[in-house]
Amino acid sequence: MIKKILLVFTIVQLTACSELQQVINQLPTNGGVITNDQIGNGLKEALNNGITKQVTKLAVEDGFYKNELTRILLPEELQKVDNTLRNIGLTKLADEGLKVLNRAAEDAVSEAIPIFVDAIKGMSFNDAKNILLGDKNAATNYLKTTTTEALTQKFNPIIQSSFQKVGADKIWSELITKYNSVPLVKKVNPDLTDYVTGEALKGVFTMVEIEEKEIREKVASRTSDLLKKVFALQDNK
Repeated sequence: MIKKILLVFTIVQLTACSELQQVINQLPTNGGVITNDQIGNGLKEALNNGITKQVTKLAVEDGFYKNELTRILLPEELQKVDNTLRNIGLTKLADEGLKVLNRAAEDAVSEAIPIFVDAIKGMSFNDAKNILLGDKNAATNYLKTTTTEALTQKFNPIIQSSFQKVGADKIWSELITKYNSVPLVKKVNPDLTDYVTGEALKGVFTMVEIEEKEIREKVASRTSDLLKKVFALQDNK
């Protein structure tokens, strides 16, 4: 019965709030009737868990650099810089060049949390319903849609400032100077701020998606009665 109810619930996108409330009030769960407020609060709790448990891991030293899922490498067109330096015995300098890119991202990530919190607070019941019954990364995609612009505007100047603070501008100047001194190479003069901003955002959403997958697929990861009740609806859709 619940599968039929949830099917109707999914396809009726333009139903008035009062009608949606009536549908939700009829959804049975192990703990009794579940309300639209509980669904909304459950999804908000899940997203907050993703931020607390996963995104904050990136906001510490080596949070990006030692995480294989999020480590920032040089853009493809500059891989030749890294390879050439290593081939001529400048591995340490190449490693430092990569490390400062990741340090800049680590500096910026803490600024993501309040932006995410605002987006979660602004989630409507319709948003929550679509996330709950949507694709396996629907919550992550919701955050991408609602926060990417604000995060980009926030991250970019922080990363640029971080490059200066940790000496990235000096390191990259030395690195590029060394590279450009190699005979027959094409000279480069990269501005990596926008690139690192984009890669930092990818890393943030990667970690959110990891937590979303855990909650959707593993009952043991639903660490509260509310999460268990709300995501039981997803299990039975």
